[in-house]
Amino acid sequence: MTTVRPRRLRATPALRALVAETRLHPERLVLPLFVREGLTQPHPIASMPGVQQHTLDSLRAAAAEAAEAGVGGVMLFGVPAHRDAVGSAADAADGILNVATAAVAAEVGDALVVQTDLCLDEFTDHGHCGVLDGAGRVDNDATLERYTAMALAQAEAGSALLGLSGMMDGQVAAVRAALDDAGRSDVALLAYSAKYASAFYGPFRDAVDSALTGDRRTYQLDPGNGREGLREAALDVAEGADVVMVKPASHYLDVLAAVAAASPVPVWAYQVSGEYAMVEAAAAHGWLDRERAVTESLVAIHRAGADVVLTYWATEVARWLR
Repeated sequence: MTTVRPRRLRATPALRALVAETRLHPERLVLPLFVREGLTQPHPIASMPGVQQHTLDSLRAAAAEAAEAGVGGVMLFGVPAHRDAVGSAADAADGILNVATAAVAAEVGDALVVQTDLCLDEFTDHGHCGVLDGAGRVDNDATLERYTAMALAQAEAGSALLGLSGMMDGQVAAVRAALDDAGRSDVALLAYSAKYASAFYGPFRDAVDSALTGDRRTYQLDPGNGREGLREAALDVAEGADVVMVKPASHYLDVLAAVAAASPVPVWAYQVSGEYAMVEAAAAHGWLDRERAVTESLVAIHRAGADVVLTYWATEVARWLR
């Protein structure tokens, strides 16, 4: 019997590169960026080493660096100076996210895809992703009215792709209809379809100075439910989503693979703040080879089926790849 020798194809770096099944590409990475109203200089986020809340000037610079490195897109999050129960700053023309979107679109809109987070949690004084009813519960349909207003404002500001991250039922259909009725059928929709109520969002809440008390388990998915993630993705596709998302990424690779196998539209994944912070903390202690761990984590997410990954390492990894 002839001995089978799979190792032959692992013998040299050149051979390994030639037969690699999964490859990272800079244009398949998206960089999330935070801009905070009223800052005079960038503010480091302690739980996310290397990540900052930006001023408008430093935001433009970070977006330009991402474009120069070949990153495919930036996802913008706004942190307003003032919040209220309905998140009024979210759709205000002079609100920080819309002002920042216009600035970034003018700076790099021809070089990469300028994207915006469409959710109320950064803008409400209670920290939930929607408006509350008289009993303190998130009112799904009243929230959709706020989302459509946000969508029109973000489209007007220059966002090419809206990230619907609030996990309200019917949000894709509502936003798509509002954009189309306004003559903005050109604006694409990214549905955060399988977004789980995860412990790994903790550092993100530092990044946006979250005002949340309680949790979001009445609208985000239970971590134990894989089939429900598939169902949500199918519903969003039916409502008109151009792209669907699984979030978090690394701990939900089974869901990601299942969605990718079934989806007729591109599937993205968000490598969230907790995933980032764990690697950074371990690497800072010398427990991991940082570059290898970062690269391996992204390869795993792509291998599971993600066409694009949102990651806080996007610009750095793009430079390594180039």
